[in-house]
Amino acid sequence: QVQLVESGGGLVQAGDSVRLSCAASGFTVSSYHMGWFRQAPGKERQFVAAISRSGGTTNYADSVKDRFTISRDNANNAVYLQMNNLNVEDTAVYYCGACGNGYGNLLTATRINYWGQGTQVTVSS
Repeated sequence: QVQLVESGGGLVQAGDSVRLSCAASGFTVSSYHMGWFRQAPGKERQFVAAISRSGGTTNYADSVKDRFTISRDNANNAVYLQMNNLNVEDTAVYYCGACGNGYGNLLTATRINYWGQGTQVTVSS
């Protein structure tokens, strides 16, 4: 059974750091480009960060650039999102996704093969 399970979310204060984890099972992460996405209340799901199969290419939404870092551990079938200097605008449900097609699909959140169930991150001021 294919699963992506996110963890690490919670309630934090502005300026704090949080590391999200995404554990995959039922498929091999190394065969997929991986990404993180988020959905705030009343808004559509949006791209946050992406990492290529090898880890050699990464991309970030402008709103999180220089604050968030995506990484992957293919040996442990996992992907991570280190989030620093959080602000209230980062409050959202965070999802990881796996894309077996073109890397660019992650940037537009299209043709994502697998989604996790999400983890809530709430940033208080």
